[in-house]
Amino acid sequence: MKQGKRQNAPALGVSLLALFVALSGTVYAAARINGRAIKLKSLPGNRVKPHSIPANRLKRGVLKGARLSGPLTGAEINEITLSQVPSAAHADSADTAQSAVDAQTALNAVNAVDASTVNGHSAGCLPGTQPFAGACWQTSPSEVDGTAEEAASSCAKQGGTLPGALELSAFARLPGINLTKGVEWTGDVTNVSGLEVFGVVTVNDEGEIDFELSSEQLYYRCVIPLVT
Repeated sequence: MKQGKRQNAPALGVSLLALFVALSGTVYAAARINGRAIKLKSLPGNRVKPHSIPANRLKRGVLKGARLSGPLTGAEINEITLSQVPSAAHADSADTAQSAVDAQTALNAVNAVDASTVNGHSAGCLPGTQPFAGACWQTSPSEVDGTAEEAASSCAKQGGTLPGALELSAFARLPGINLTKGVEWTGDVTNVSGLEVFGVVTVNDEGEIDFELSSEQLYYRCVIPLVT
């Protein structure tokens, strides 16, 4: 019986030694395996940890067939990787396009639609005036009369001018507009009869065109530019 045990002892020793070597090799291999030790294309995608591979390690065009489950948000996009949007070079500084509607180039929104300001100036008609022919026309004539030169000077102080004869005649035909005080000065000069006396075109309350000497005392209305 003792002899049988002695015969089994070498075999048992060899078995234990082989087991020890095998376990040591497993631990050694587990500790030493890295990306370089993995054979190319040997790992399926479902064995890779999510978010463990950066985008710059993927082959170009490999994600063409990928489908997104929903729209991308800022959390999924790295802005550093994006280049400048085509045709948006000047959108970094749209200088004065505060009220420009559909402005492709908003460097100077002079023709902005419905703009409250144009190049820093207010755009609109003040109370007592009405838009007509691209300007603001006073709806009522002056409270006092004056010579043609006095009328022109008064309008100039308000930032405007006397109206043209044909324009004033057309304006008088608008609903609610009446030349109620007879004859009004215009800015049209007809002829010169002296150094200080000359003829100026006038329009009467029926919209008829005539002329008077500039020294006459007549009423007038001013035309103020739309931009003030």
